Amino acid sequence: MNSLVQRTFAVLAAAILGLGAARAEAGRLGVFTSDASGFDTHTFYYDDGHEVTLIDTQFVPALTQAMVEQVRKETRSPITRVIVTHPNPDKFNGLAYLHTLGVESISSRAVAQALPGVHEYKKYFFVNIAKMFSDETYPKFENVKSTFSAQTRIRLKSGETLSLIELKNPGVTSTQVVVRIDRTGDLLVGDLVHHKAHAWLEGAIVNGKPHADLVKWAAAVGELPALAKSQPAAKVYGGRGEFVSVAQAVQAQRAYLAKADALVDDYIARLGERKQELDSPSASAAHHDALAKRFAEAFPDYALPYMIKYSVYGLIDTKLGDSPR
Repeated sequence: MNSLVQRTFAVLAAAILGLGAARAEAGRLGVFTSDASGFDTHTFYYDDGHEVTLIDTQFVPALTQAMVEQVRKETRSPITRVIVTHPNPDKFNGLAYLHTLGVESISSRAVAQALPGVHEYKKYFFVNIAKMFSDETYPKFENVKSTFSAQTRIRLKSGETLSLIELKNPGVTSTQVVVRIDRTGDLLVGDLVHHKAHAWLEGAIVNGKPHADLVKWAAAVGELPALAKSQPAAKVYGGRGEFVSVAQAVQAQRAYLAKADALVDDYIARLGERKQELDSPSASAAHHDALAKRFAEAFPDYALPYMIKYSVYGLIDTKLGDSPR
């Protein structure tokens, strides 16, 4: 090979490497946030310059459609897939709509197995108890199309990769997937973390009943630092609230969960023999309001106190489940 050809190949190689580097830097994380009708839920989307990956859907198809419209305005890349982080309806109710657009979907096998039961529980509540929907208007259920166990890696068209990691401990629900943007170490964690926003304390839906385990939830949060691969600028992007460094997110969320556990324990203890009121639909709502007020006082700079009002029943039921009422 003569020197001219060698120089030509060298220039081409440098150009290709430079293009690859530019593409790697082109990855951009965006967010769509619903209003309170969709529980102030964040849906994230990652555009690598060639395709868009969604992380979680929205609660109803109309909000999922609004999210898609925002993505299309802010990117020029097609939406190719959606990843579901855990079995809560604001994370998966938009799957049927996205599937009509040809979007692929993926989550862990454990999440896929949990989705049908959670859907039935939530549909019954929103249709028969809250009366917010009819059988016909509640979002149609579709499960994710592909699953994995433990961990998998998605290679994007740019060459970047996203790692999908199933945590060892259950988080806000019965099982939890974390999405890592491998280039940055950033972690997208669904409702596992709500930084500066109140948590959803209903717990996992197991055999048609809520079960909230804040100790195991805190343990799941504790798994995050190792997943960020020691990248100091890595952030945690939760399903609601603000986005902060991994260390900040972990410390604050674990402290919040410990305080939440103590607040509910103290409230039940103070009720004494009146704790059976927590079983009464007419009286329990007042207690849930009172607990929401206590949480707001304990965390004056936290947003979305309504999350406590509508979810704390799960934590209460779990605590009272093994004790006489």
